[in-house]
Amino acid sequence: MSTALPWWARLVLVRPDAIEAALVRIAQSGRVARTPTSWQITLGVLRMWHRILFRSETIGTSATHPVRRTLRARLLSLRAARFPFLLAERAIAPLDPSGLTSSPERVIRHLLGAHHDGMQLVYDLELLELAHPGWLDRLRVAAREAALRDDARSRWLRDLCVFESYHEHLLEAVERALRGELSVPPEDASNPDITFRGYLAWCARQPETPAETFALLRSGRFHVASGRVDVGAGC
Repeated sequence: MSTALPWWARLVLVRPDAIEAALVRIAQSGRVARTPTSWQITLGVLRMWHRILFRSETIGTSATHPVRRTLRARLLSLRAARFPFLLAERAIAPLDPSGLTSSPERVIRHLLGAHHDGMQLVYDLELLELAHPGWLDRLRVAAREAALRDDARSRWLRDLCVFESYHEHLLEAVERALRGELSVPPEDASNPDITFRGYLAWCARQPETPAETFALLRSGRFHVASGRVDVGAGC
């Protein structure tokens, strides 16, 4: 899986050795048909940055649930106001959009403190399942506390996630994942915005080396948002 990375790609990945180690664990799990290289993950991270910069309306919002009625949740519904609190809570890792360098504890903090709309939380559930076996059980305990307890910590997490019923939805999804019953609609299963398996598959379809990538880029057959655009490539 190792690929020689340009210096700037190492900066993009921040911790390329940690990403390589995570990819080795995923490959050893035998649960992914094809594990991408570190270079292909670099392209996936660039795609994520494109989403953050140009499709930010798909992150941290809800199309299905209203904002909680508390004053704190209403104030935090402004994403700019929420950002410093998410950083302080360590619920987001801006330099690790793929999640591959994050510890399992950090992934759990992310799921508990940062709102995921609809099926978007499947990405992090699959990340825990594939890269950190056994941690879904710990997430279930934490999600149950956030959803069912009525204490200062749980109220804070519910307000930080802004929208009604988020932690109940998270708890239900974790329990279904542990039973092997977490299903994703076919149109979402291969979406790298929705599932971690979809993200890995998208990355694995991309050029395997920087030289191949730049050749396709010059010929107009690669774009950071859509990836390889060769006829028949299945992007």
